[in-house]
Amino acid sequence: MEVMDHTTQEQRRTAGERPLAGRIALVAGATRGLGRAIAVALGAAGATVYVTGRTTRAHTSEVGRPQETIEETGELVTAAGGTGIAVPTDHLDEERARALFARIEADHGRLDILVNDLWGGEHLVAEHVFGKKSWETPLADGLRMLDLGVRSHVITAGLALPLLIRSDGPVHIEVTDGTAEFNERFRDNLYFDIAKTTPHRIAFALSEELAPFNGTALSVSPGFLRSEQMLSFFGVTEENWREAVAQEPHFAIAESPHYLARGLAALAADPQRARWSGTSASSAELASAYDLTDVDGSRPDSFAYFKDVVFGGKKGVAEDYR
Repeated sequence: MEVMDHTTQEQRRTAGERPLAGRIALVAGATRGLGRAIAVALGAAGATVYVTGRTTRAHTSEVGRPQETIEETGELVTAAGGTGIAVPTDHLDEERARALFARIEADHGRLDILVNDLWGGEHLVAEHVFGKKSWETPLADGLRMLDLGVRSHVITAGLALPLLIRSDGPVHIEVTDGTAEFNERFRDNLYFDIAKTTPHRIAFALSEELAPFNGTALSVSPGFLRSEQMLSFFGVTEENWREAVAQEPHFAIAESPHYLARGLAALAADPQRARWSGTSASSAELASAYDLTDVDGSRPDSFAYFKDVVFGGKKGVAEDYR
């Protein structure tokens, strides 16, 4: 017996272009950089995206970049075609974090996608990590790194999970610096090492706990990221970023925040996304799996470049890995 398809061409087109329509997402740590790009990508795919951060139009966080605000991120999500909802939140403040999830529950009763991109510790890294031993790092600053990179993630996951398991296919993504394979190397400093390797274990543990709920949990990492902070450090913009290669040759492999963001939006919309659960994925791996490119049309693979050329001594240049 023939089954009639009552969907219109416009409905089918919209479903194809907006595969996350009707999905409720939270990007924790979305004021700038990768978190902002992920939020916008999810919005462009049709999701309602709650975005959190500590810098607002009235208050600047310890990151010290008043030019990017969480309100602006919410507006960019809406402009991309989604619904952006900015909720200024310090996820280390348990009361405020609970209020955030109470609001999501009151608004929607569930959460479908959590992207745990909390950090904001680059100022500590610059001062205490590279070329420094852990005992040369003031204890308070080392513990602050753990608060920003570990405790905030655990608080957010713990409060989000009761809402995530109400979804028909929950997605939990832990964002960190370095894939699990890359982070088998010592990450320069005790505190930084713990902060950047722990999200892999959080994702692995949650892949087990969410499995009975048709859930997917994984950790992801960008490569050498052209965030606003990194561009400012080199004194360049996204338009002329290649000029920074003269200062740092390895910057030739750098990628925009949109590269990993596109991959995560594709993964969230993938009916077969469970195959990623419990894994650690790079932006390049997601781009290859979903046939995506960065904004310049290339497909940079920072981790292969660093493994082969920088650490492995293989002859090659960054362009060989784009």
